[in-house]
Amino acid sequence: MTENDQGNVPSRQRKRFPGISSRAYEHPADRSALVALRKLSGFDTAFKALSGLLPERSLRLLYLSDSVRVSDAQFSHLNEMLRDACYILDLEKVPPMYVTQDPKPNAMCIGLDEPIIVVTTGLVELLDEEEMRAVIGHEAGHALSGHAVYRTVLLFLTSLALKIAWIPLGTVAITAIVTALREWFRKSELSADRAGLLVGQDVRASMRGLMKIAGGNHLHEMNVDAFLAQADEYEKAGDLRDSVLKILNVLPRSHPFTTVRASELKKWSESRDFQRIMDGHYPKRSEDKDASVTDSFRESAGHYADTVRTSKDPLMKLVGDIAGGAGDLAGDLGGRLRNRFGGGQGAQKADGGGPKGAGGEAGNGTTGDGAGDGQSEG
Repeated sequence: MTENDQGNVPSRQRKRFPGISSRAYEHPADRSALVALRKLSGFDTAFKALSGLLPERSLRLLYLSDSVRVSDAQFSHLNEMLRDACYILDLEKVPPMYVTQDPKPNAMCIGLDEPIIVVTTGLVELLDEEEMRAVIGHEAGHALSGHAVYRTVLLFLTSLALKIAWIPLGTVAITAIVTALREWFRKSELSADRAGLLVGQDVRASMRGLMKIAGGNHLHEMNVDAFLAQADEYEKAGDLRDSVLKILNVLPRSHPFTTVRASELKKWSESRDFQRIMDGHYPKRSEDKDASVTDSFRESAGHYADTVRTSKDPLMKLVGDIAGGAGDLAGDLGGRLRNRFGGGQGAQKADGGGPKGAGGEAGNGTTGDGAGDGQSEG
């Protein structure tokens, strides 16, 4: 019997999601990467074998010796929240959690053999109960998604790659790898924010927590709507130079900007996907092995295409306009080629093998142009 079978129900009535798969709340870019990794037979086992090369055991001993382990006897209110989060997301095992002395508000989920959650005293002192519940749900979401394993492995690979950066073109290759990893990290944070909302089931509390992380414990001086308006202003303000600066600012970060996280979470909370989960309709863990890698990548590509198309950022709008123009040009060119080579032949056959000139002109004229125009407009 697991700890979740012992009646650890939430302190107030919240919906529970038995057998929920992390695919239910994962950001499309995060999900496509994880589905692909899960399909690699023996991936986890092989890399867990490398645990002796990683500082994971040292970290566990460090937290055990120099932090406070959450339990019924220590930080019992956090222990109750952790059990609640695992009960709601139906985790098979409650991961150990530690509180470490650090004035900077932070939390993380790490580990290969099993995930461990670490929260700082700065975070515990900053957030109220409902805000903290969302954060613990966030970390439980990381554990359920397997982010702890993949993050540890990928960080190890990055560290290993840095040691061979002296190889010609090594710096360029490493920069590309690190950039890609950080992009995935940022998307995985958006996934975990969604898990936090599923656990807390209070979008205003999630918003408050993000505002406090950005602006400190001055909630009476802050406003959720004004905070979300900052994200909108950030996205659409400025010219192409500002767009480039935004990219340069976010590249070294493992987390998206706080206003962006709040905006993304608010949008998801109002989406049909979120409502379907709350209504009890979501993918199950038992179906994970049958998840399609192709469908996941297609959904990820569709997400990025939608992002470019709907973005208010000047650079993204320019990219969308260029892509749209290229698409129109390709469609027009394709129509003309089909008109010249496909339409003409079709007209010849329809003419019963008449003169080539007549058939060609008919194909390239009335019939062909009509088909070409239709393709171009479509």
